[in-house]
Amino acid sequence: MAIKIEESLLLSSIPEGLRTELFKSFNEIHRNFRERRWEPSELNGGKLCEVVYTILRGYVDGAFPSNASKPRNMVDACRALEQASSSFSRPIRIQLPRMLISLYEIRNNRGVGHVGGDVDPNHMDAVAILYMSKWIIAELIRIFHDIDTRTAARSVDMIVDRTLPVVWQVGNKRRILKTNLSMKEKTLVLLYHMHEHVSESDLVLWIEHSNPSVYRKDILRKLHRTKLIEYDESSRTAIISPSGIRHVEQNIELDF
Repeated sequence: MAIKIEESLLLSSIPEGLRTELFKSFNEIHRNFRERRWEPSELNGGKLCEVVYTILRGYVDGAFPSNASKPRNMVDACRALEQASSSFSRPIRIQLPRMLISLYEIRNNRGVGHVGGDVDPNHMDAVAILYMSKWIIAELIRIFHDIDTRTAARSVDMIVDRTLPVVWQVGNKRRILKTNLSMKEKTLVLLYHMHEHVSESDLVLWIEHSNPSVYRKDILRKLHRTKLIEYDESSRTAIISPSGIRHVEQNIELDF
């Protein structure tokens, strides 16, 4: 049976202030990437580095500060972690600090944060920031909860804030404000927004499809076959897949 960690318990051994800063900076990266705001996405990568460094330093020192602080020199500070006792795991001493150095390098020297970088803010660098950040968060979860990498990666999805301006909540209903999206796109956007199992009846109601059986046949089953969602015929519920998440983020405009 797969291990599932409740969202409220994720990294609960880390002080609340640090944990809040960590999730906030990660969600800013994710939200800015989703909204195609490449430069803010990269700038917030620097903040994530500072929070994660503070967590690693506190873990090695045996005492966490209540909030993150910026080291005078991020590269030197991360390299100093490599000198920690070998009783600490290699990810704590070597892999995470070196990933932070790479992430911080993009933030400082790839045309973000100041004038005069080698390149302009762009999609390629933002993709690197996003997935490096996901790896870092998943690795922290894996280490602090002593779980496997697959479970840790799934846990990252629980902390992703997918509040979308294109989705309007009216009481218990959701409406897609961008009316030119197809039924398939509306379904994916709603499932992306919810990131949990949603009943077929709710989806039909929310996107105002006129025929539930046609919707099931032409939309849900087809999305299931292409692995963009997982549709359960017995419970009549659907949840978006990792492929579906990637499809939404890369192919659907989520503002209006």
